[in-house]
Amino acid sequence: MTDNKVHVKKMRDTAILPTRAHEDDAGYDLYASASEYGYVSGIIGIPPLSSVKIYTGVAFQIPKGYVGLVFARSGLGINKGLTPRNCVGVIDSNYRGEIVVSLYNDNPTRTETIELGDRIAQMVIMPYLQFEIEEVQNLEDTDRGEGGLGSSGTK
Repeated sequence: MTDNKVHVKKMRDTAILPTRAHEDDAGYDLYASASEYGYVSGIIGIPPLSSVKIYTGVAFQIPKGYVGLVFARSGLGINKGLTPRNCVGVIDSNYRGEIVVSLYNDNPTRTETIELGDRIAQMVIMPYLQFEIEEVQNLEDTDRGEGGLGSSGTK
């Protein structure tokens, strides 16, 4: 990253560079450029309870010490039930390949469609900390302890 710029390379003629809808948005919209099955008339069908790999046509040069996190677009998830299959994609700074989003259709009866050029996900680029893993025999106690799911109550 130079002067708050991230280098992005178009990998396909159909690629659209990532954009933000508003100046203060954290996420950059990623666009459909092709699918694992190709496309007909620019429409990509995602069958019920299935996923299809959608290619964005772009690759990033994310700076060392940063990570690109690929999240769902809320409108696509709420309106069509389409979300990234792996929930959140992690794009490491040393990856230079095309960003691919596997969109999952959670509708049990209807094939959902997207068109080439549709916004399919959003990427947030964030700094991260690296740690060394050290095995120990005991962990410090806390008030919560080993309380997991539901440990804070249901209301």
